[in-house]
Formats: sequence, structure tokens, C-alpha cells
Amino acid sequence: MSAPPYSEDPEVAQLLPFLPHRMREELVTLGTWGIREIIMDLGRSPEVRYEQERIVLCGEVTKEEIQYVASRLDRFREDNRTGVERTLHRIACIRDRYGSIVGYTFRVGRALIGAAEPLRDLLETGKSLLFLGPPGVGKTTLLRDSARILADDLQRKVVVVDTSNEIGGDGQIPHPAIGRARRLQIPAADPSRPNFRAQAHVLLQALTNHNPEVIVVDELGYEEDARIARTIAQRGVQLIATAHGRRLHDLLYNPDLSDLVGGTQVVLLTQEEVLARGLTRRVTWERIGPPTFEVVVEVLEKGLLAIHDRVAESCDRLLRGLVPQPILRELRSTPSRENKISGIDNHNNF
Repeated sequence: MSAPPYSEDPEVAQLLPFLPHRMREELVTLGTWGIREIIMDLGRSPEVRYEQERIVLCGEVTKEEIQYVASRLDRFREDNRTGVERTLHRIACIRDRYGSIVGYTFRVGRALIGAAEPLRDLLETGKSLLFLGPPGVGKTTLLRDSARILADDLQRKVVVVDTSNEIGGDGQIPHPAIGRARRLQIPAADPSRPNFRAQAHVLLQALTNHNPEVIVVDELGYEEDARIARTIAQRGVQLIATAHGRRLHDLLYNPDLSDLVGGTQVVLLTQEEVLARGLTRRVTWERIGPPTFEVVVEVLEKGLLAIHDRVAESCDRLLRGLVPQPILRELRSTPSRENKISGIDNHNNF
């Protein structure tokens, strides 16, 4: 078992008051350290998921227990989520076809202070920085701690645009893990305006209304997001963000987001240009302009980063069919312990 018997986790302790009494007692007996999720479904036994183990609790969840949890929570948003004030915990409900709640997922959120410390040298430069990587590798953790470093340690005016409340948590008061950074939340989707991109609108508000030196935003995913991001960078505001995509290659060939790294276009070369470049085809891809983000950090896995500190050069190499040469950095190491990546397998898997 990943959690020592009877060990208590102060983060989980903030969720216990929302659980039925018999579940609280059983969790205290098992130990709460390392809990990632608590699952309640009507008519089924509750589950507790630790880092590497799943435990099924005694007894089936009753309607009274479902109602008990609902009575302890604020209202759920349209996306069936809510949270606990000043925490990173998220509580999601499951409803039946009539709208009645029949289940809950309690997701334990933990802040890792100092997670972005090995990236301090990049943050200090004032250059815009983009995190890429698959889900679950810690991009939002790095983003959150970057906001804290910039706001508290570097004394910059930081505004966080919190797309899904992953950075600062649910509730009106953000989690202290973002330090003195201010936080703007994204309003709930308006069914009458299906094409309205609320995140891009709030990004523009952050820029024009609050005079930031740094804007931090999670999950850039649409063409309008990319357009506003370029506007922010052109105003001289440092932008720290994550985007949809696992690798730089994914972003480069994403028609909605490629502008974040300069954009791409198809070019028809003359025969002379083909010979001069040593190519075999007349049709090729080229970068249109300078990247919005001057640094791209690929989170390859937890604790391992590939840093493209010359994004334009990396993109041009990819467009020519060559392997980029980012800097490999381990989060547990100091910035001086770096290695150039040259043709590692991860960059060949296009």
C-alpha cells in the first residue's frame, strides 16, 4: 500500500467534512496519505484511489449519503463541477437523465511549491514561455508555480487567466500557491453563443483592464486564443501558457495554433531553389513569421523537460524534415546540468 497505515494528509483532511460519517471513519483508519480520488456511485461501494492502489470501502452508497454530500456543497456549475474554497480540490457530480445526482468524484488537488524553480532562469528573461506535453505530466503544476515565482520572487504584476480553475482552484478566493498573482476566471459557456470564445475574451480583458507585466493561462486551444496571444506578446507582456499538443511538431502542424510558433504555409519553389536547398520536391512548408513564444518547454515525462530556447530554429528544422536539438533538463537538477538532445527517439516519433 502506498500510504502508511493511519497516516494523515492535510490536503485530504479538507475534503473529509464533505463525506458521509461512515466513509470518514473508514478513511481515517486506512490512512489518507496519498489519496488521489474518492468515488461514490449510488448503489455501489465507494472507492478510494491512492497513488498505486485502489481500495473498495464497505457498504453501498445510499440516496441519503448522496443527498448528504449535496447539502454540504455549493451549487455545481453547468459542467457539473464545484470545488472547495482556497484549495485545488475538485468535486464533480454524475446525474441521471432527469438531472438527479447519482454519483461524485472527489479529486484531490495538491500544490507543489518550488516545482518551477529549475526554470527560474527562463522566467527571469521576460521571454514568453509555452509548456507542451501529454495529460498528467505536470504542466499545470509548473504553470502554477511559475505564476508564484514571477509574482512573489520577481515582483512582477501577474494576472492568471484560469480556464478551468486548475491553476487557482474553484471558489472566489484563489489558492495561495499562485502567490500574489491576481486571478481572472472564465465565465460559464453561454448556450445562446456557441461560437463565443470566452477564454480569448478574458485574455483581452486581462491585457486591457489590468495592466499586467505577465499573463499566465492554461489550455490555449483555439485559433482566437492564438490570435490574442500574439497581441499580448506584441504589447511587450510576458506570456506563460500551456497549449493543446504533446510535442512542438504537433503544434507546428495544428492549423488553429501554429501561429503560436510562427505559423506555416505551403510554398512552391522554383527548380533553382530546389537545387540550392538540396531538396527533391518543389512543394515545401515554411514558417510565416516570428514565434509568439520565444521558449517552448516539452514536458516529456514527470521531471524531464526538453527546452527549445530557439523556437524559430527548431520549427525550421522540423519543417525541413530534420530533428530539432532542444536542451534536456531534469527538474531535480540545477539549470547548469543540461544536455543537448541530438536525434533522441522521442523526436523521431512524428
